[in-house]
Amino acid sequence: MYQIKKLPEDFIVKEISNVNIDAKGRYAYFFLKKTNYSTVAALQALSKKLKIPLKNIGFAGNKDKNAITEQKISVFRGKRDFENIKLRNIELSYLGNGNSPISLGDLEGNEFIITIRDLNKEEIKKVKSIQNRKIKIPNLYGPQRFSKNNDLIGKAIIKRDFKKSVGLILESNGSMEAKIKNYLSYNKNNYVEALRLIPLKTRKLFVHSYQSFLFNKIIENYIEDKKSAKNIKIPLIGFSFEVNSVKNMALKDIFKKILNDEKINPRNFIINEIPELTAEGGSRDLFFRVNDLKILETGNDELNENKKKIKVNFTLPKSCYATVALEFVFHPF
Repeated sequence: MYQIKKLPEDFIVKEISNVNIDAKGRYAYFFLKKTNYSTVAALQALSKKLKIPLKNIGFAGNKDKNAITEQKISVFRGKRDFENIKLRNIELSYLGNGNSPISLGDLEGNEFIITIRDLNKEEIKKVKSIQNRKIKIPNLYGPQRFSKNNDLIGKAIIKRDFKKSVGLILESNGSMEAKIKNYLSYNKNNYVEALRLIPLKTRKLFVHSYQSFLFNKIIENYIEDKKSAKNIKIPLIGFSFEVNSVKNMALKDIFKKILNDEKINPRNFIINEIPELTAEGGSRDLFFRVNDLKILETGNDELNENKKKIKVNFTLPKSCYATVALEFVFHPF
């Protein structure tokens, strides 16, 4: 079984963005380099250290935790000397200013430099065989989207089982979990406000993770039935989704089955108790392609006796997962 992310330097992600940088503006732009932090965790650490609200920091996309990643962030009324901050495994480099916060629309894609380990000679050949080829890969959300149980927390939220969602969150033991436990010791059963102790970006991620879980189930079922499927837009289930708007009959049947199996309907994504978590939906391509894959080096794997490793470089469109691409290379549907 191939291995990735054995070392942080085995998985390097460099964001490709279209941010316009100027000398002036209300937002300061920085180049954020982090190691072994999720993007949200890194921004929380910055927010605390710089003594600024987390909502004042903008970013275009979540990057992997078990990796070395580089991306641009914006800080409302940020100062150039923020780049002198001392935080382990977090670096800031000042880029300039502008009048808009960085958001998802500023992300064009990501460049990856990945070392794949624990390979035999045949697996090395398999990777080399995809150089300069256009490979159609199912556009699944990767495992890092779900973390330990993000999708289950999101499902509990949209089903209005806030007690269960908080219970799932408390299965971890961080500073935020301790804060929630302390709050509930004085405010028993107020699970909605306990959830609101969690930063908004993270709360939204729970709901989005459940949407991603549903999307994965839908396209896995669809591709299994349609081996030669064309690249079409697949709806993400949210409050604006309507089954009858799906013209493809095979796909419509799959949506009906998933909604029935999960015992939900799209209107569940209107969350009146926590309206800021209401999720509309959207759409996502059924497939994506790996661009410009290059083999950078091959050799013996120093971490696995009698095994090989290979380092590859490629780019992906935004919201596409390198982990999904690699899994498909070694274990196609």
